[in-house]
Amino acid sequence: MQEIEFEILDFIRNNVKNGFFDAVMPMVTACGNMGIIWVAVALVISTKAKYRKCSITMLIGLIVGVLVGNLIVKNAIQRDRPCWIIEVQDLLIANPQDFSFPSGHTLSSFCAASILFHYDKRLGIPSFGVAILIAFSRLYLYVHFPTDIIGGAILGMIVAGFTIKTTEKYIFKGKNALAEE
Repeated sequence: MQEIEFEILDFIRNNVKNGFFDAVMPMVTACGNMGIIWVAVALVISTKAKYRKCSITMLIGLIVGVLVGNLIVKNAIQRDRPCWIIEVQDLLIANPQDFSFPSGHTLSSFCAASILFHYDKRLGIPSFGVAILIAFSRLYLYVHFPTDIIGGAILGMIVAGFTIKTTEKYIFKGKNALAEE
């Protein structure tokens, strides 16, 4: 399986890689560092009462995603990154120090986009576009295998579903100051 994954990564390097993407993809991936873009979105939308539930759910989901994905799953599986196995001379970002599976950037992006989609499809649909772009940047930069991305996306959506159900049941039960108006 890993051989097929390297073929996909090498296809991207040999057929998609170019100067424009070399400049843009590190910036795209930086937006996903520590879920920064999603934290920023959550904070911005929290200023409107109708989005407070969404904002709080996103922030909780991102925290749960870090705990589950980065602290538990990555350390349990301990998968080496492709750039550790095949040394890349022109790696465009700092060589990551944590394990590869699942992609934390992808997990947080799909978690946040799923929560946004649940509360407002008009915000959720473009958020999935951003999530896909961030996920692709991790392949382009040769720091994740395709299955890391798929696993991150699936786990992100699972965390989102769990977080939505849990917050609706325990935090937003009944009417309170955090409930939608």
